[in-house]
Amino acid sequence: MEKREQLYAGKAKSVFTTDDPNLLILHFRDDTSAFDGEKMEQLARKGRVNNQFNAFIMEKLAAAGVPTHFERLLNQDEVLVKRLTMIPVECVVRNFAAGSLVRRLGVEEGKELDPPTFEFFLKNDALHDPMVNEYHIRAFGWASDSEVAQMKAYSFKVNEVLRQLFGAAGMLLVDFKLEFGLFQGEVVLGDEFSPDGCRLWDADTRKKLDKDRFRQGLGGVVEAYEEVAARLGVTID
Repeated sequence: MEKREQLYAGKAKSVFTTDDPNLLILHFRDDTSAFDGEKMEQLARKGRVNNQFNAFIMEKLAAAGVPTHFERLLNQDEVLVKRLTMIPVECVVRNFAAGSLVRRLGVEEGKELDPPTFEFFLKNDALHDPMVNEYHIRAFGWASDSEVAQMKAYSFKVNEVLRQLFGAAGMLLVDFKLEFGLFQGEVVLGDEFSPDGCRLWDADTRKKLDKDRFRQGLGGVVEAYEEVAARLGVTID
């Protein structure tokens, strides 16, 4: 597989074209950001940890019937993926109250949500990723009704699979965001699943093991990510 020109550079990953028009290479960098890029830092080993952790999770989800863009690991910090036409909304599932939900609704952090909640957010840093609903998505043509239904169904399937996976390792899956795209007309899970895009707490102590450690200046960010990987049996090269 030949790596060619850079197609896009996000806050934590770079995307490269390949000699196959249907495949891309994602490079996971050590860059870390929060608050729509207002807080930025480089954290050694973060790229390789997230890349290999993400590969593990994507393989688990594919085995459970969730189609993903993941093809294979290429090296410590790069992965080969299908080239998707991305849908410009994020799907957020919450099992416990945290983050923006606490700020918006004034509820207590850590309150268990029964049933889990689901929210859509528009992917737009300039607008700070505002919450949207299915009517906005339909009106602005971001996705069809069937695609919306499929994204929601896959999101709850991911929650079912990963809540059990993390729970068996002594962790609470507090919330997470997912991004989807289209590949040959089918809805497929894209982007990544790592502690950058979810909240994970120790089930007993409620110690935070995710990017909130960076957002809140708690330190030990990569060490927490490595702890999560170790608990799941993921070996980071």
